[in-house]
Amino acid sequence: MVAIAALSINYRRCHAAMTWEVMEARRPLHYNGAMNTKTSSVAGAVPVGAMLREWRIVRRLSQLDLALQADISSRHLSYVETGKAQPSREMIARLCESLEVPLRHRNELLMAGGFAPRYAETGLGAPRLAQMRYAVEAMLAQQEPYPAFLLNRHWDIVMANQAAQRLNRFMLGGRDSRHANMLRMIFDPDDLRPAFANWEELAGNLLRHLHNEVAASPTDGKAKALLDEMLAYPGVPLHWRHRELESAPAPVLTTTFARHGVRLGFFSTITTFGTPRDVTLDELHVESCFPLDEETAAFCRQLR
Repeated sequence: MVAIAALSINYRRCHAAMTWEVMEARRPLHYNGAMNTKTSSVAGAVPVGAMLREWRIVRRLSQLDLALQADISSRHLSYVETGKAQPSREMIARLCESLEVPLRHRNELLMAGGFAPRYAETGLGAPRLAQMRYAVEAMLAQQEPYPAFLLNRHWDIVMANQAAQRLNRFMLGGRDSRHANMLRMIFDPDDLRPAFANWEELAGNLLRHLHNEVAASPTDGKAKALLDEMLAYPGVPLHWRHRELESAPAPVLTTTFARHGVRLGFFSTITTFGTPRDVTLDELHVESCFPLDEETAAFCRQLR
């Protein structure tokens, strides 16, 4: 239920039934269209120059490299990073583009520099995103009878199709998951974890991704807290606590379930939204699961 490979999809109208429901302890958690619409404030009022320097170090760029990419002098960049010069709104935007800073953190940098945030964070249920919501619904419904999920940057399940819920309930003996977060489902020994025949491979790859995300977004406290939470689960190997710089996540990872005498295999794809100009869209992706063999495909078709 994890994926790395990129996929482009042509949307087409689809009337198949799907659900906005995801699973939480003893009750379904319904998507209500109300995602957080406020951009996070910058904790501790860190100077914008120091924040830009941190992003440059994370991206492993020298001052000269970044200055050349952003078409500014390295001397001026040095002054900005040390606080001797205050960057303009345009300068911050240019540096963010060169550093490939996510939209949420671009807003943080703009606010740290004394400017209004540039990118809106619109709830997925808002009229402004109606077309994108329709596209997501069509993608999830089109994936039937195989599982598909809409996830945010912290692996929270925002939407899921009916196939995802049917498979999860089968693996959990008819009950719903206690979690509405993919990582918690996979790492919790009282949830889906016992159903994975290749749990160590799957979980280890996920941890590598999470380590990389924490390193790539130094101001994302929630990602760091999520990493600490996953590492605290029982049975997590000690060496997973350290980021393996020489070990990249697998380009494609398969998921194998073994439960109730049934063995199922899936591979997955990730679909992201190209050139987003909204924080919500920038942080969402669709994960679509596909059967590895005809036995898995047949089981999904008959599962009710």
